[in-house]
Amino acid sequence: MRFQVPQFIEVEDKIFGPLTIKQFIYLLGGAGLSFLIYSLIGNIFISAILIVPVMGFALALAFYKINSKPFINVVEAAFGYYFGGKLYIWKKTDKPIVSKGQSAPAASEFYVPKLSDSKLKDLTWSLDIKQSANPAQNQKGRSNF
Repeated sequence: MRFQVPQFIEVEDKIFGPLTIKQFIYLLGGAGLSFLIYSLIGNIFISAILIVPVMGFALALAFYKINSKPFINVVEAAFGYYFGGKLYIWKKTDKPIVSKGQSAPAASEFYVPKLSDSKLKDLTWSLDIKQSANPAQNQKGRSNF
């Protein structure tokens, strides 16, 4: 028994001329809201200040796509982010308490482990450590030549 498998399911049907049902509803809602704004205010110049953003939003909902996804998905994600719950996690790290009589250990008091048996590698590693431990001293001793 053979079954027909639907194809092109991502493409919406064009119902109102070149518009899909969603596009038509978005444009119809924008036009209705614009008419309501004009009816309440009365003056075309003052109401145009409010009508232009409403129609721009309706046009964006109907036709604008971001990364080949409808604009309504971006609006929905924005509302979900701004009004949804957020979880902030802070992991406290305990620092040792240093009394006034004690000072922080100097750089020479730290144990420097041996990385390898090669003397050249040990020498370059110790030079890098001394350079990063006191970068101001390295700037003084350098010449511009």
